[in-house]
Amino acid sequence: MRTLGIDYGTVRLGVAVSDELGMIATGRETITVTSMHVAVAKTVEAVDKYEPSRVVVGLPLNMDGSSGPMAKAVGVFVEKLGAELNLPVETWDERMTSQEAERILIEANVSRAKRKKVIDKMAAQAILQSWLDAHSDPIEFSDCDEPAR
Repeated sequence: MRTLGIDYGTVRLGVAVSDELGMIATGRETITVTSMHVAVAKTVEAVDKYEPSRVVVGLPLNMDGSSGPMAKAVGVFVEKLGAELNLPVETWDERMTSQEAERILIEANVSRAKRKKVIDKMAAQAILQSWLDAHSDPIEFSDCDEPAR
């Protein structure tokens, strides 16, 4: 079951996709947008391209868990996107994902100019990986035929 992850922004969308097993998220692209309408249209194009069974959109809550203006904008985006797609669209708490992506890029000595180009798709990857981790079934080693050595 492939899942599409979106880091929604008013200027750029980060896009990530999971593998078929729903275990590993990979950042795919950053899309420049000029309006909510364009963001929805470009996300529909990404759904056509990657053929996921669901879409997960990062929800930028405040650190205290409350919703700010951007969280409300994401809600509108999700509502409009859901009306265009025939598959589930849900939100996932994205607190700290952009900061985590930024930290990883800085540690890798990626220049500020290059970071700006990839930060959104890395944030989408972090959002999606967090969602996948929370929704995966743990491996049951008791089902193995061989005893552990």
